[in-house]
Amino acid sequence: MAENYLELVDLQARIRAGLESLFPGKAWVKAEISQYSPRANGHCYLSLSQTRGGKTVAECRAMIWKWHFPTISAFFQKATGEMLRPGITVLVRCEVNYSELYGLTLYIDAIDPAFTVGEKVLEKKKAIEKLTAGGYMEMQKELLLPRLPYRLAVISSKTAAGYEDFCRHIEENEGGYRFEVHLFEALMQGSDAPASIIDALDRVGEGFDAVLILRGGGSETDLACFDDYDLAVAIATCPVPVITAIGHERDYHIADMVASRYVKTPTALAALFVDIYAAEEEYLVSLGTRIRLSLTALAGERIRETDALDRRIRFGLLHLHTAALRRVDSTADRIHTGLLGLYSASEKKLSDARLRLERNLRAKTAVPERALSAAVGRVRFAAMARHGAAWSWIALQEALIKASDPRALIERGYVVVTGRDNKILKSVDRVRVGDCIGVRFSDGTLTARVDNVMSDSDEINRINTA
Repeated sequence: MAENYLELVDLQARIRAGLESLFPGKAWVKAEISQYSPRANGHCYLSLSQTRGGKTVAECRAMIWKWHFPTISAFFQKATGEMLRPGITVLVRCEVNYSELYGLTLYIDAIDPAFTVGEKVLEKKKAIEKLTAGGYMEMQKELLLPRLPYRLAVISSKTAAGYEDFCRHIEENEGGYRFEVHLFEALMQGSDAPASIIDALDRVGEGFDAVLILRGGGSETDLACFDDYDLAVAIATCPVPVITAIGHERDYHIADMVASRYVKTPTALAALFVDIYAAEEEYLVSLGTRIRLSLTALAGERIRETDALDRRIRFGLLHLHTAALRRVDSTADRIHTGLLGLYSASEKKLSDARLRLERNLRAKTAVPERALSAAVGRVRFAAMARHGAAWSWIALQEALIKASDPRALIERGYVVVTGRDNKILKSVDRVRVGDCIGVRFSDGTLTARVDNVMSDSDEINRINTA
């Protein structure tokens, strides 16, 4: 049994005394924040670590007291544009403290932002300022996606989970929309990633509607390549709209800033294109509905106009027919009255002649009976001849009246044609191609539209041009 040993508390006390003698004041320490936990009481607890070759070689607890934390956090955010979080490298001023119960703890009272994220934040800020001064930040914003983007160039790793998620969502979309997707493989993390992505952009060429840069989630170190200045310039100067979907929802890189637009995840990027087609389909359905409603309303209006025109034509033809009948009846009445007057005058003249003859006969009592009978016979013959001629003239006039009656003409197969002014057409000179005409038959009327007009001098032998 060893006789020389130490109690644990004594060992811890000697360690504390040694540390206090080694670090009598405060020290500046460079490390990466691996855990970050602000508490409700105002204190902030951290874990600081250091890695080499991808392996953690040192780790230590740290703490920022509540009377320092608000000032340190606000200063860091203002200087770097980012909040304190896991994954970034910081240069902190701390007091080394060793407790027999809790071990080594660093009490932080200041942070120098110049070393944050391995100085990446300041480099990123300078790169943004340089890109802004060169006009690169707005170049992609001036490019517009086609109304229905179809040919998509994807820059990603073939085995990346983000690329697989994108393909699955865009190929299995509920709308059944189809896209032509071409993969241009590239490294998506590490120091060689920017050059690899730039090379992929150069290989894309023309003929694509959009270039999509996909990268799933990862650590800050994994995604640092998307803050590269040369990569940002390559994206900004690409002639095709570039859309990025890099990292987690909280990530926002220079590549996102210079792109035409950016989304949070590859899945959201697939949804972006599916939504474009869904919105277009919805618009077309709405447009079709409006067109159908407009055509229905227009057809109804035209039907009402046609019905109104038909009623006006029917009323006009009826009015014209009634007026024609009245004129025919009036003419017949005048002719009949004239004939009756003429007949009465003939009768009166005959009676007067008879009276004069009787007076003459009584006066000439010496005229032989034979001469008297002959004279009487001649008078009677003349009277009968004149009476027969009068009745023949009356019959002729009645026949002419009946022959000119439109009803008789229609009953024999003829028709009455009216023009657009509802007047009877007697010549083709008043008719033009496209005019609407009315046709009256014995059993009804119809309307027709003129397709051709020919005079007697045009194609005499053509009977029907229909």
